[in-house]
Amino acid sequence: MAKRESTFMNMVVTLVLVTGIAAAVLGFVYDFTKAPIEAAKLKAQTEAITQVLPAFDQLGESYKVQTESGGDSLELFPAYKAGELVGTAVKTYTRTGFSGYISIMAGIDKDGNFSGYSVLEHAETPGLGSKMDTWFRNSDKPKQNVIGKNPETTRFTVSKDGGDIDAITASTISSRAFLDAMKRGYTAYEAKK
Repeated sequence: MAKRESTFMNMVVTLVLVTGIAAAVLGFVYDFTKAPIEAAKLKAQTEAITQVLPAFDQLGESYKVQTESGGDSLELFPAYKAGELVGTAVKTYTRTGFSGYISIMAGIDKDGNFSGYSVLEHAETPGLGSKMDTWFRNSDKPKQNVIGKNPETTRFTVSKDGGDIDAITASTISSRAFLDAMKRGYTAYEAKK
């Protein structure tokens, strides 16, 4: 077989063919995985709602609330038991984490206290900021526990900044971001109460 001459035109044609094939394969993989990824996100959201709220038998129609800062809107999920509101789950977020975006599902009971939370998405440092999954629900340490507390009666800022909540050791930025997301969720809840 004769060796092809290395010309500019041959290199361009080869590059176009390779990138065209790669783009087609990526498009196929995206279409193939799009539905399962959406189903997994919906399942994780449903599990988070169940985890953060008191026991309920019916989830009401979700609705969105625009944030005061003009960012993305927050989604609220009211929950009922025997026709009576028992709490509201708020899908909240912040962009002020050490590694940026943090998404949280926060549960607020009918009295306006946090009933639970679930970290849905983050890119915080493993072993430091990632401890937010469990740090802020430790009932043995009331100064770091946010469960059962209300931002109207508790200063939802870290102790270092004059607040009432102890930050994660060596992870103050992630702690500030977590508390920012929780306050943002509570503000949206109060706006539509």
